[in-house]
Order: sequence, then C-alpha cells, then structure tokens
Amino acid sequence: MVSAETVRGIAGRLRDAERDRAPIAPITTEFPGLTASDAYEIQLHNIRRRSAPIVGHKVGLSSKAMQEMMGVDEPDYGHLLADMRLSEHEPVDAGRFCYPRVEIEVAFLLGDDLPGEDCTEDDVLAATEAFAPSIELIDSRIADWKISLADTIADNASSAGFVVGAGRVRPEEIDPRGIAAVLRRGAEVVAAGRSDAVLGNPVTAVAWLARTVARFGVRLRAGHLILPGACARAVDARPGDEFRAEFDGLGTVELTFAEVRA
Repeated sequence: MVSAETVRGIAGRLRDAERDRAPIAPITTEFPGLTASDAYEIQLHNIRRRSAPIVGHKVGLSSKAMQEMMGVDEPDYGHLLADMRLSEHEPVDAGRFCYPRVEIEVAFLLGDDLPGEDCTEDDVLAATEAFAPSIELIDSRIADWKISLADTIADNASSAGFVVGAGRVRPEEIDPRGIAAVLRRGAEVVAAGRSDAVLGNPVTAVAWLARTVARFGVRLRAGHLILPGACARAVDARPGDEFRAEFDGLGTVELTFAEVRA
C-alpha cells in the first residue's frame, strides 16, 4: 500500500486537474505498483472533502469487452454527488470538462436500503423502487484517456455527471435484461445496445456494488441512484451536441451541450 501522504498528494493532483481542466499524466506511470485498494483510498479522499452530499454510486467496467481491455475480471465503482446532477432543460458547458463523453444506462432508484456483503439479485429487485432512463457524463482527468484500472478508480471511476429522465417503471413491470436503447445525436443514431450488455443483467452489477462497497463500510441507501453500467459504447460530447436516449418500455432522457460563445 502507498503511504497516506502519497494518497493525499495524488488526490490533490486529480482535484486540481478537474478544477483547472488540466489533465495529468497517468498516475500509474509514476506509481506502477498502485493497487485498486490504493486507488479507492485516493477516490474516497477526494469524495470526503467535497461539500456536496452523496446521492448514489456508479458501476464502471461492467461489460466483458471493457474488462478484457483493462485486464480485469470485475467492475469498478465511483460516487455520484448532488452537484453532479444535470438537467434535461439546461445546456451543459462542455468546457467545464477535459474529455467529456456520454453513456446510456438504466438507472436504479432505491426505495429501501440494500444489504451489504450478502446482497443478492433478489435483494436488489426487492429494494428497487423503479428503473429510469439515464445518461451518464463521463470524463477523465488523465490525459487522452490513457487510463489503467487504478487510474480510473482513483479518478472517481471517470464519472463527472448524470441526468435522469422522467420515466419510472417498477421492476415487476419490465425485464431489466432486455431493455433496448439507442442514443441519438440530433437525428443520427450514434450508439445502440441492450441492458444485458451490463454483466448479462444490470441487477447483477448492483448486487456486486452493494457487496463491494460494504468492504469499505458503505451501504447503498433508500433514495440513492445507482448507475449499473453502460448499455452501449461511450460517445464524445462536443459543444452544440444534442443527445436523446430512447429506452424501450422505459422512456427517454435528453442532454444538450451549449454552443461555444464568440
């Protein structure tokens, strides 16, 4: 494990990179032995010193393709904070971010707390109040997205924002494994997939998350939002882009990026 001083130093560099929109070199270039546990400590250090409350969590690396690319056999996770919440009705300034991208996800809205280390898929379905359409805005404070597993974990699993559509569907009303989704930029379809791209079932990802965060003394609570992973590939976001995600049986959600002002 790295020292507490090193954790604070790396966390500070990531915080400054986000604040100044000045991405840094991969952390693992300087610290090649950085473990996933070290990286979670760095992530948590930055989360603890932000004033915004935690409103949920996100799961990353939830597709087999992404896991193979990263050389890992399980997902990772990050925190969702209140100040990361975006609106369908207010354009986002892409200049606030380093390398913004968007992903489409079936969001879980929890009506009850989830158990910890013994959490099952049945527990997740019982505690889920509703599924909802969502778009996650991801970003990397690591230059050119040249990330390893430890880099992205330390960087809050590359999360930067999220928006949730108005649709709400109870778990017993839809099969969470078979929700087809498309992402449009204007009229053009730029990504498409199904919810079973997430570990075969996004419920599996949420159960994994509940068990994993329990190791750090964290519980997934009633009222929290959980983003279990992307249904399709991430798409670069540019000034002026207008995205609309359409989920079969679940509804739609939109995210617009402001034009560059002269």
